[in-house]
Amino acid sequence: VQLQASGGGLVQAGGSLRLSCAASGLTFSRYNMGWFRQAPGKEREFVGAISRHGASTYYVDSLKGRFTISRDNAKNTVYLQMNSLKSEDTAVYFCAAKTSTNSNWYGGPHEYGYWGQGTLVTVSS
Repeated sequence: VQLQASGGGLVQAGGSLRLSCAASGLTFSRYNMGWFRQAPGKEREFVGAISRHGASTYYVDSLKGRFTISRDNAKNTVYLQMNSLKSEDTAVYFCAAKTSTNSNWYGGPHEYGYWGQGTLVTVSS
């Protein structure tokens, strides 16, 4: 299984970026997908998730309204649209596939068994 995240880069505060995560080696439409991020010196945190066919999305409260997750199962790709970026959004962003069914559909980080390598987003103020 490979999850290849891309689209990161340097952006000014208030700007936008769209991250992509291309999946291979798995039946993509069978997996709920999540986005996570890890800022320098901090623990990895949940950004949000999208259900198998895109009918449901989940976001952590602090990011609602600025971040949007979508997916295209025909392209085996999940996206993270980030708007109104702030300096505190600076982090490495990871996509992941949920492999555990122990809890609700979006679960927590420990329930995601396949991870991409991450893409760095730097927001300058």
